[in-house]
Amino acid sequence: MRDIGGVLFDYGRTLVTFAYPTADLLRMLDEFRPRIEAALGVPAPEAETILDAVLMPLEQYISSMSEDEVDYMDVYRDTWKRAGLRLPDDLLHDILDAEQRCWDRAVEIDADALGILTWLGDRGIKRGVCSNAPFPPEMMRRQVDSNGITELVDAIVFSSEVGRRKPAPGMYESALNAIGMTAERTLFVGDRVREDYEGPVALGMRAVIVTAHAEDEPRDGVPTIKTLAELPSLL
Repeated sequence: MRDIGGVLFDYGRTLVTFAYPTADLLRMLDEFRPRIEAALGVPAPEAETILDAVLMPLEQYISSMSEDEVDYMDVYRDTWKRAGLRLPDDLLHDILDAEQRCWDRAVEIDADALGILTWLGDRGIKRGVCSNAPFPPEMMRRQVDSNGITELVDAIVFSSEVGRRKPAPGMYESALNAIGMTAERTLFVGDRVREDYEGPVALGMRAVIVTAHAEDEPRDGVPTIKTLAELPSLL
């Protein structure tokens, strides 16, 4: 791929992976039970009940197929209400923040990610993150700061900031503008065909799927590499 001046990366299952932090989440929820009880005026449910009734149903919003991003605090509030737990917004924010810190601790950076980002930067190639993530952007940026990616990219764009989700063109356009690169000179690297291959290609980018952490095997004809370590061979 000649004349590539920028590379945009998906975040989850591309640059990082996660294992669901069940034990950490249960510990966190148990610590909040006295505050939940005080707010409700009745005994708080067990942590396991809150995990099953509130946090697990919220997982659907992470992999939503909609191109419109949700206001996560609205969704968060409504999900607690549907579980019969009407909590004040300040408490909900504190719980969400503590929940996201559990995920911050659970994140595992891909073995090749930091090396590849450094390699690209050394060659003057612009680097950006373009990811669907409904969570408050300040919480997501804290996570990216903590794992060393922020200092190795030129821009980070999350769907919660744009209000649109990949494969909506606006998501890619925001990321391209953020790294100061045209679609024709940019390569997109991700793990999902619809969001990280078809969407970028439709806008004029080149794209490749990394299969190392992908949930689904790409169909025939979709360019793939097994690991991020193979990326230099494409440039």
